[in-house]
Amino acid sequence: MTSKKTVTPEHKQIAIIAHDSKKPELLTWAKSHRSELAKHKLLATGTTGTLLENNLELTVEKVQSGPLGGDQQIGAKIVEGKVDFIIFFWDPLEAQPHDPDVKALLRLAVVWNIPLACNAISADFMLLSPLMKQAYQRKVPDYANHTNREIPA
Repeated sequence: MTSKKTVTPEHKQIAIIAHDSKKPELLTWAKSHRSELAKHKLLATGTTGTLLENNLELTVEKVQSGPLGGDQQIGAKIVEGKVDFIIFFWDPLEAQPHDPDVKALLRLAVVWNIPLACNAISADFMLLSPLMKQAYQRKVPDYANHTNREIPA
């Protein structure tokens, strides 16, 4: 598959999501990285976004709660090119009523080559990377062959 290049800006759009059982861990992590997070535009599912705003005193664009469609809203923003990085503290050991939405969101992150941190250590490595402090030329798959393919009548 061919790819095209796009520039991820110095100040990134970071989507932040956490399952209920992981919200305390995410909040602890976010408090310790508040100064770094403040340099970027934050987007979060509803409950997580409210938690971050109330505890970090940062502006967070909020979409619906995950089970109410928030994961799908963030997925749509990925497709639109409006998400540069995802921090998703998800619980692999707890069944989620919206598990298909979660899997779809994770799939879209891979499809569109979006960095994805799923726990505190991966979030540390990515957020503190020198690449987060600068514009970055990122390869994005070129799906033109797929979208322009001949479809039998």
